[in-house]
Amino acid sequence: MISISLLLTTVLTVCVVAKQCTNLTVPVSILARNGVFNVPALQGNADATTFAQNLTSIRGNFTEAALLDYATVSGNYEISAKFCKPDIENGTNPTVQVLTHGLGFDKTYVDVAVDHYGFCTLSIDRLGEGNSSKADPLSVLQAPAEMSAIYELTMMLRNGTLPTVPQAFDKVVHVGHSFGSALSYLLTVMYPAASDGLILTGFSQNGSYLPSTVASWDSKLARLNQPLRFGNVSCSAISGALSILGASASNVSEVINVLSKYSITLGEIQQVLQTTDLGDLIAGVEPTQLPHAADLPSGYLTWADAGSSQFAFLLPNFFDPNILQFAESSKFPYTL
Repeated sequence: MISISLLLTTVLTVCVVAKQCTNLTVPVSILARNGVFNVPALQGNADATTFAQNLTSIRGNFTEAALLDYATVSGNYEISAKFCKPDIENGTNPTVQVLTHGLGFDKTYVDVAVDHYGFCTLSIDRLGEGNSSKADPLSVLQAPAEMSAIYELTMMLRNGTLPTVPQAFDKVVHVGHSFGSALSYLLTVMYPAASDGLILTGFSQNGSYLPSTVASWDSKLARLNQPLRFGNVSCSAISGALSILGASASNVSEVINVLSKYSITLGEIQQVLQTTDLGDLIAGVEPTQLPHAADLPSGYLTWADAGSSQFAFLLPNFFDPNILQFAESSKFPYTL
């Protein structure tokens, strides 16, 4: 029988970690000084490979060579966000943390499931990613413009003007992961008073690892890599393309059932789905809560497959192999 003291402890613990969350769509006006680059439009995956080769070449600085000038960009966009407020806050003047994700995913992986410390959080889909507004991947979606959107959200939190959040915060801490850390760092360089603290993860000022990371991605046009999620084709078109397997391919389970007829194990089938483009081709066939960012322009790129993701992000022998297929089916593009 559960003791009264244990029951009370459990109840009190639940009270401490409980939170209330609201999904928001926040209008922002950005203003940034972006680079003007001489980079031709990518027409296919071969162009994406050429871009990566140029970017990682040891024969020169491709970014510097392609930079023609600078230009001021401005515009009105919408940022998808999730605001969470704990039932028990850390004092009468609580701190809010702005959570900014890295390349290749959306805000869902930085969501805080529980909060033992009473912080409010605002997790965001970066400009151009997830459910936030899309923009030109070359001329607009650069670090200064993305940082401008974060600055606008920060000012709303400080001024008490964030939609549906009638509260002004005196203390705003910026938490980033990977490229989200770089953007948070840039924010404090440009606007030192905007942040009361930085928490930077997956971040280093030593960029010597970047060429090998970019090369390992084997970047593809997102609209071609996962056409159902990022292109402009239908489920029926994908089903037709897979009909050679002998099934309508209305869902992943049917594909697995067909493959199982060829004297291979379920584990081998999973390896096929995880390590070939087939897994990306059928991503989005099954019903999902993931947003379908249909018909993205060719400047939106993604890594080739689960193997590329593993090489870039996962430490050998320290991850669950099942995460590979999930991460591949839920990834989001990055831009030039």
